[in-house]
Amino acid sequence: MAIQKLTIEDYVAVAHTGIVIDVRSPDEFAHAHIPNALSLPLFNNEERALVGTTYKQKSREQAIKVGLPLFGNKMLPMVESVEIWVDAFQKKNKTNSTTIYVHCWRGGMRSAAVAWLLDLYGFKVCQLIGGYKAYRNWVLAQFTKNYTLKVVGGYTGSGKTEILQELKKQDQPVIDLEGLASHKGSSFGAIGQEKQPSQEMFENKLATELFALSDKTILIEDESQRIGTVMLPTPFFKLLRSSDCYFIKIPFESRLDFIVQGYGGFKAEDLIAATYRIQKRLGGLETKNAINYILEKDIKAAFQILLSYYDKWYEKDRKLIPIEANKVDPIENAKLIQSCINS
Repeated sequence: MAIQKLTIEDYVAVAHTGIVIDVRSPDEFAHAHIPNALSLPLFNNEERALVGTTYKQKSREQAIKVGLPLFGNKMLPMVESVEIWVDAFQKKNKTNSTTIYVHCWRGGMRSAAVAWLLDLYGFKVCQLIGGYKAYRNWVLAQFTKNYTLKVVGGYTGSGKTEILQELKKQDQPVIDLEGLASHKGSSFGAIGQEKQPSQEMFENKLATELFALSDKTILIEDESQRIGTVMLPTPFFKLLRSSDCYFIKIPFESRLDFIVQGYGGFKAEDLIAATYRIQKRLGGLETKNAINYILEKDIKAAFQILLSYYDKWYEKDRKLIPIEANKVDPIENAKLIQSCINS
């Protein structure tokens, strides 16, 4: 079988129908990769450095000579790994045909070598022209497009993420920015979450979601440009901030109860550390009072101070579409927002 070479546009359109294999080094893959790609490194981190140095300091031919013995030792394990992945893919998708989509950094020797091996063995193989670098250019281009967004806003503790989750259950086109970022947005947003992805990986995940929903009206949560350690790409953030924002207005006490329920079970030291991070804007006295309440295990009193702070700092210089709600109730409030959008 001949190895088919695909442009990035063709690649992203069909790659989800098969198995995406990234043959870059483990460090390259760990930093960022195409979502759902599987790592099958041709060289480990040290081997990649050795081959790369040889290429730069000597020649392409010398680099190949250094790399060939390293590749030879990996051929059988690589084929066996792909066999396992193909078997699992075919069982899951109830199919007898599987395409392997291979890429490296620039679509050069590493992916060509692995594509050759897998093709030789009998797999159906496609290679990405331009490699991961071409993919990254595609990712950045996604953030300049003019999507139709409907933004769900509200003061802290309004249950906006839960509203979006409810709308997603109803097959509405939703992007959960905080889920992609593994962070809930505030100073307390990292508590109870997995480690945040790199900026590059966050962008890859967001671009994938945008591409999948590009022909639909996308429901998305109102966010600051920074979500923990990652940033929304500026063109996309400007589009978000200029889109209709459906602002759910919920009484303070209901939001306070919701926040206490969500954060009350976490360690006191984590809550105190998050409080210290906003000390400059919260003020010395309020910071001291909030921390004392946390130490006294009066979490509600502590978050009464903190929630008042977040309400005060919410940006009010935007055009909002207000929606009155009685309490934090994701199911009912999702209905209110959907009704408002439809009308």
